[in-house]
Amino acid sequence: MKAFSIRPVMNLDAAITGVTGLLMLVAAAPLGDLLDLPTALLAVAGAVLIPYVACLLWLATRAEVPRTGVLAVIALNVAWGLGCVALLVSGQVEPNALGMAFVLVQAVAVLVFADLQALALRGNTTTRARERLSLEV
Repeated sequence: MKAFSIRPVMNLDAAITGVTGLLMLVAAAPLGDLLDLPTALLAVAGAVLIPYVACLLWLATRAEVPRTGVLAVIALNVAWGLGCVALLVSGQVEPNALGMAFVLVQAVAVLVFADLQALALRGNTTTRARERLSLEV
């Protein structure tokens, strides 16, 4: 199996997360009304995502994407996904069906990104090891 680059995955994560974060930050009140989610929750979540996007973009532009940085991104994506599910089952919010879908789509998206990032990282490590050992595949 040919390894794929981590950069496109990081850039796509940044693009989708950036749009979502800006939407939650800039349109927190109307979005909150539409989804039956607290405006403050949406605004704070959106604000938290902006520096995360900057970090993703910074990592993706390094000559060699730092493994520890990708591992941190994977951990944060998994935490966000689990946090989304925990929010819904906690009873602290009572979103309507659209709001529930909004939160669940985020959970699925970040978990898919975490998986793709892990696969890319694992594949790139295997590729580098093969190159160092001069093995042909």
